[in-house]
Amino acid sequence: MALDSKQCEAFLAVAEAGSFEQAAAALHITPSAVSLRVRALETRLGQPLIVRGRPSRATRAGRQLLQHLQRSRAMEQDLLAGLSGGDAGDAFFAVTLAVNADSLATWLLPALSGALQRERIALELVVDDQEHTHALLQAGLAHACVSAQPHAMRGCTAERLGSMRYRLVASPAFAVQWFGPRGITRASARKAPTVVFNHKDPLQANALLNAFGLQASAYPSHYVPASEPFVTAIRLGLGYGMVPELQIGDAIERGELIDVLPDAATDVPLYWHGWAQQPAPAGAARAARHGCGQKRAVAACAGGSAWRPSLPACQVRAGLRRPAGFLAGGLGGALARGVGAGAGSGRA
Repeated sequence: MALDSKQCEAFLAVAEAGSFEQAAAALHITPSAVSLRVRALETRLGQPLIVRGRPSRATRAGRQLLQHLQRSRAMEQDLLAGLSGGDAGDAFFAVTLAVNADSLATWLLPALSGALQRERIALELVVDDQEHTHALLQAGLAHACVSAQPHAMRGCTAERLGSMRYRLVASPAFAVQWFGPRGITRASARKAPTVVFNHKDPLQANALLNAFGLQASAYPSHYVPASEPFVTAIRLGLGYGMVPELQIGDAIERGELIDVLPDAATDVPLYWHGWAQQPAPAGAARAARHGCGQKRAVAACAGGSAWRPSLPACQVRAGLRRPAGFLAGGLGGALARGVGAGAGSGRA
């Protein structure tokens, strides 16, 4: 049974846009025509593919079809780029990457900027907690993701990037006011306000639960769901919280921040998830050798010991193919192998 290309095109447009109206505008047809094509495809496959709503979303079967169609599209673009000698003129290829906010605030863009510009990749970033970005890839809402999930889902690969250390810090004035000369205790932790990224962020709660047996409801919390304002809130003395070493640099050594509970330091591992649709490009080794020249710059971005790579820094890949190679052996190689020199993990 062959899939109808126009029906699949309509389904893909709806699944990616989340709206029959937006899909119709993109395809230059009426919403009713889009609906008829999607309905015909559902009838042909014998099951619903789209849950109608605002936004519309793919069902479980729809997500499987969505991944297939996205991969097929990427492979077709990769084939056409290869047949044209890799020269696609001024065209950009769109890639959706799900990533956590701390990674975006620190290492991600410096690690990818060269490849994005060179390969003309139009990057759309979807930000979520590192525990949830994997679900976006699974739902077909991203082509790849940076995730704390170590296990690859079917049809994908997972490569460990490394881990980032988080420390429980406060401003000196805050530490004096709330913890005094004795330092943090269970009693003072019940009263002192914390700064938490969002309700998906378990780092602070886990640290206080492990140290003092306190549940998250036992102490007051500010919620600041943006990486830079999050650190600013702590520096201003609004509360104390778990911050990546990469983001604060040597602020502890300079006395600008205080590690109020050294035993609460937490290493958060990150993994690169991408489609396993093809092997790495043949030129990957050459690109890796070229990437060694970026070692110092990327390592500086990584903040030294704050980033603990599991892969050698000299595996940074500078040359990437697009788009399928970019997502599998390309972006997976450029980031999963290259991020070993400059990646970080994060909270959200």
